[in-house]
Amino acid sequence: MTEVDIKVENVVANARIAEELDLQYIESRLEAAVFTKKKFPGLVYRTKDPKSAFLIFRSGKVVCTGSKTKEGVRIVMDKLSTDLRGLGIEVAEHPEFKVQNIVASASIGKELNLGAIVVGLELEGMEYEPEVFPGLVYRIKDPKSAILIFSSGRLVITGGKTVEDCKKSVHILKEKLKSLELI
Repeated sequence: MTEVDIKVENVVANARIAEELDLQYIESRLEAAVFTKKKFPGLVYRTKDPKSAFLIFRSGKVVCTGSKTKEGVRIVMDKLSTDLRGLGIEVAEHPEFKVQNIVASASIGKELNLGAIVVGLELEGMEYEPEVFPGLVYRIKDPKSAILIFSSGRLVITGGKTVEDCKKSVHILKEKLKSLELI
């Protein structure tokens, strides 16, 4: 069977860029920043080029989404740092960040019978409620991840910390489905 192509859709990373941040000041000075204290304790800051979004917290912690690579995270983290330093805020020049989650997509290349998968895998690590959600959620312990499986054969892989984790998760799923003669 051919190798499944994995396409990274989003890399979620976090960092600590300062000891403390004044979110109201940042919102007043950065055009794309929104801070609605009553709804959410963090400030949302979106960048267009490259496209990304940040959740910035008073504690100096930041969550970054929208990049498709670790290198992309580096670029947008440095851009955030430059933007904040431009406001006179003391932040790390090249903030150290940690990838928390990679969201990727793939396709098995053929339609799948989700009911047969549920029966074959005997509900081992999965959730399937077709009245609520059209996909089956299959959880893998090592590497820790979850794969959303759709009857179209499309997969959404989440929870991995590296692209290799995502590939390994899909390989594990494919091997199980092959052993059950479901693909």
